[in-house]
Amino acid sequence: MKIATWNINGVKARLDTTLAWLREATPDVACLQEIKSVDEGFPREAFEELGYHVETHGQKGFNGVAILSRTPVSEVLRGLPGDNSDEQARYIEARIEPPNETRDGDARPLRVGCLYLPNGNPLGTEKFPYKLAWMQRLIAHARARLADEERFLLLGDYNVIPQPVDARNPQNWVDDALFQPESRSAFRALLGLGFTEAVRSVNTDKDVYTFWDYQAGAWQKNNGIRIDHVLMSPEATDGFEGAGIDVHVRAWEKPSDHVPVWVRLAA
Repeated sequence: MKIATWNINGVKARLDTTLAWLREATPDVACLQEIKSVDEGFPREAFEELGYHVETHGQKGFNGVAILSRTPVSEVLRGLPGDNSDEQARYIEARIEPPNETRDGDARPLRVGCLYLPNGNPLGTEKFPYKLAWMQRLIAHARARLADEERFLLLGDYNVIPQPVDARNPQNWVDDALFQPESRSAFRALLGLGFTEAVRSVNTDKDVYTFWDYQAGAWQKNNGIRIDHVLMSPEATDGFEGAGIDVHVRAWEKPSDHVPVWVRLAA
């Protein structure tokens, strides 16, 4: 199974680009962030025509997450537990059934959590404490999911630069919420629960990025950062076969400022 995550930065603005990537990459599961659409406005038919089941947790104008799956989904959770007053659409989770050809064998379902973690900027406003509180809720939920001992992926736009090597110019980010010690510490705490960070488990090189700003020629200068991550539970890691980043998509017409990240697991 190939499972991918991509912050598409608006499904209506990036529909053709998203469909082109799905045709090229053919993921079995695709987790999308920043769809910027209410559920009833999401162009689900376009994705269903490609053979995907569609689940969304949308919000008008900003945020919003979606899960596309070639096999049926169940147990859909919309919203991150822990704060009933939080109205921002930043988390969706679903149980993915294995492909038909493997269901009579040893294949097990896969649970995926698709997240769009708060940015947290500007520092000194209520947005940064919200980010940190959201991360603590994520840690609590992830801990509970790990206790179920399922194949579980927690993937999406984390808005966290984990290490200096994950930025072309880390000194430019020292006053940014994405690179604050508190943000990075919470990300390490999440990993410390027992997750494996897919990309860094197979690629420790420099210049491995998933985001290039639209401003100041960041793409042309390769002035990127790595903020889109796939975390795998021990049970998912047992079947891990590889990971990659579709960097070339950033050069397409009308691109998102993020690119897809994917993992491959034994079905």
